[in-house]
Amino acid sequence: MTDTILTENRDGVLVVTLNRPEKKNAISNAMWRGIRDIFSSAAEDRGVACALLCGAGDNFCSGVDLASFTDEPGGEHPFEAAARAVADFDKPLVAAAQGVAIGGGATVLFHADIVYVGESLRLRLPFASLGLAPEWASSYMLQANIGAQRAAELFYTAEWVDADKALNCGIAADVLPDANLFDHALAKAEEIAQWPVNALREIKRCLRMHHSEAIDAAFGAEQAAMARQAGSPENIEAITAFMEKRKPDFRNL
Repeated sequence: MTDTILTENRDGVLVVTLNRPEKKNAISNAMWRGIRDIFSSAAEDRGVACALLCGAGDNFCSGVDLASFTDEPGGEHPFEAAARAVADFDKPLVAAAQGVAIGGGATVLFHADIVYVGESLRLRLPFASLGLAPEWASSYMLQANIGAQRAAELFYTAEWVDADKALNCGIAADVLPDANLFDHALAKAEEIAQWPVNALREIKRCLRMHHSEAIDAAFGAEQAAMARQAGSPENIEAITAFMEKRKPDFRNL
């Protein structure tokens, strides 16, 4: 596996580390393919009872690496396949997030069964500010996790969410000092991994069965919405303003 994603099986816990700290773990096309392959393989591996997703360095993930996002030839972008592989992962998934968690680096967390965050967490769903639509079936998963009204607030405002708000609104199960975050999440993942894999799978299947059709519908609706919005005047204005380090002006679009 590429050194931008590290994997280690720790007594039944597959630790998956996004390892690009110099880029705040921004995810390149190669990393999307790696995420797809890792979670697809882990689902079939009897030696994996639970997965723990984390980020190297001071940040969890700053989302898509815009420098590589448009480099992929025609066909389904590996971003979509990676999202499906995580959403379809049929074993417990624990996440440990600190520092920034933006865009895809935030929405991936909504598919984790348990999320622990560090005190430094700064999470954002920037889609409205970019003139885009949600992804990773987050339009369903977030409101399923925290309620429709709270989810709407975070999507519509594109506000920054700190660790305390993540805990209070239900995105996180607990807040830890950054120095203790990984050890706490790993200990919980190991506590889970002691039990029979088939039992864990059946529990997750029962927990997720109520959501499966809605998750599929959200994936389809979001992909269609993203196709309509990507390259739209407001999306171009948002990107141009970002590159020019100014506030975007959507009033006349």
